[in-house]
Amino acid sequence: MDELDRAIVNALQGGFPICDEPYRETAERLGLTEAELIARLQRMLEAKTLTRFGPMFQVERMGGAFVLAALAVPEADYERVAEQVNALPEVAHNYRREHALNMWFVLATETPEGIAAAIEKIERATGLQVYAFPKLKEYFVEMKLAA
Repeated sequence: MDELDRAIVNALQGGFPICDEPYRETAERLGLTEAELIARLQRMLEAKTLTRFGPMFQVERMGGAFVLAALAVPEADYERVAEQVNALPEVAHNYRREHALNMWFVLATETPEGIAAAIEKIERATGLQVYAFPKLKEYFVEMKLAA
């Protein structure tokens, strides 16, 4: 990352404008054209300097649901199960952990009933029990990292 990339990352953490032309407005604040800003963001995403650029939604306010879930996957089957789980559009943030429950992921669905359906799909595909951990209380932790 060069200094301009750092300035872009720092400017966009929690500060992306809500307007008709947010990229143009942001680019102007940074002394860039809209095309230059978009090209730099795309380059950082392709290089995996950024792993994600987009909004964070409170899915429950839109009628959906999400849940943290885990599997106890036999090591010999881990890659196969990871491919099966990750193939579902409801799955995000799949991580390996050093624990009896060694695969953790988030399920996000358009309706609360979609969670049970997604769990059933995973259990049917993998032959493993899904352990679901619904949110009991929500905390907002705004974490900004200086680039």
